[in-house]
Amino acid sequence: MRHLQAILLVAAPFLLALGLILPLVRFEKLYFFSETPSLLAIVLSLWQTGDGFLAGIAALVSIALPLLKMFSLAIEAISDREGGTGTFFFNHVVPQLSRWSMMDVLLVAIVIAAAKTSGLASAFTQPGLWCYAGSTIISGLLHSLLRKASGPKK
Repeated sequence: MRHLQAILLVAAPFLLALGLILPLVRFEKLYFFSETPSLLAIVLSLWQTGDGFLAGIAALVSIALPLLKMFSLAIEAISDREGGTGTFFFNHVVPQLSRWSMMDVLLVAIVIAAAKTSGLASAFTQPGLWCYAGSTIISGLLHSLLRKASGPKK
């Protein structure tokens, strides 16, 4: 069980990093023009075009909160859990972060569906989206395994 936790603890941040820098989606317009933005490029583009508030929200929800969740999972995995109580952050904050983890993947899927049905552009998923989704799923699984390993809540 500890080996699986260690593998997942390495795989989740690795896939998150790939999900941030690899292209999420490819938009093709008029058969000649295509764009393949990554998540970091999208946040940077929002910032540069004057949408600082939206860029801040996207950066917080898509980058900062997943990183915070990864750090908390790592701390919980390496901490000494005598008594099986876990930390306050792990027991109360991480479950809240987990509830919103797949929101970015869902939003990109909605954008892809909207682009395909509008007829203005064709949209195709790219490796960044799959890596980001994989990181989210693995971190949720890791959270579940760590909770199970820490024992029942008192």
